[in-house]
Amino acid sequence: MAAGGLTRRTLLEAGFCLCCLPSLARSSFAATAPMETLEVTQGVHVRVGATADATEQNQDAIANLGFVMGRDGVLVADPGGSLADGLALRAAIRAKTDKPIKYVCMSHIHPDHIFGAAAFVEDKPVFVGHRNLPEAMRQRGDYYRERLAEIVGEENAGTVVQPTLVVEKGAELDLGDRIVDAQAHATAHTTCDLTLVDRSTGALFTGDLVFVDRVPSLDGSLPGWLKELEGLKRIKAALAVPGHGPASIAWPAGAADIERYLTTMKRDVEKAIADGTPIEAASETAAQEERGRWKLFDDYNGRNAIAAYKELEWG
Repeated sequence: MAAGGLTRRTLLEAGFCLCCLPSLARSSFAATAPMETLEVTQGVHVRVGATADATEQNQDAIANLGFVMGRDGVLVADPGGSLADGLALRAAIRAKTDKPIKYVCMSHIHPDHIFGAAAFVEDKPVFVGHRNLPEAMRQRGDYYRERLAEIVGEENAGTVVQPTLVVEKGAELDLGDRIVDAQAHATAHTTCDLTLVDRSTGALFTGDLVFVDRVPSLDGSLPGWLKELEGLKRIKAALAVPGHGPASIAWPAGAADIERYLTTMKRDVEKAIADGTPIEAASETAAQEERGRWKLFDDYNGRNAIAAYKELEWG
């Protein structure tokens, strides 16, 4: 989501600072209860996130998380939105297997997808991210963490964990009896979107390139998002796990709603620019026909329109 679902204030503030080095705030995992997960296909488990912004009560457990179990180890598909969220995910994995956690993949920069990584540092996995993720973390990491700590508490916020493997275009992540393919995308939802496909089952983890039910949020490029989504639809996946929404969706049919929303936003903003409509007025009218179809629409749609207007006016 546009800034990891913290608050709209986070979306609009511009102050970023250099990132901190990764460290683990807590070394004992024993007391953490495992989160509830669903096995959407063989060996692929998903936690459905809450449709909300981060609160003290939900500990930023608002994104869909997953893990893939292989013969030689486990791959984590997004580690969670806080240390507390990541610890619960780790406990869920440990309730099912004692095999090593080999990979922790971070689909993009937003807090609800990265700050649980601190819970896995002691496992010494390969932390995987898009080629642009390290720079995004340097620019935004400390700032996001400070805002998150204000909401979930200092002890639960987690820390910035930089990727140890950056994906330039694609990478094969080997779990012994199954390969998970990681793909880096051009600027779309953000500048650092990464998707995963489990070859064994055809399960596609879209990250936030796909939202379902919860309104999308734009932190990258609107035309770029539509272009990357078109390419993603060509993947012959058996099912997809969206970044927000149900545990799994049919593919590519499950991309229809977000594609319609983004196309509508682009059309309306381009018309507003052509008509000379000011940006603030456009933010009140663009994509309003979508309003009844998305949760949190009023929280994010206006901001999306402003971001799209700025890009398309000068693009």
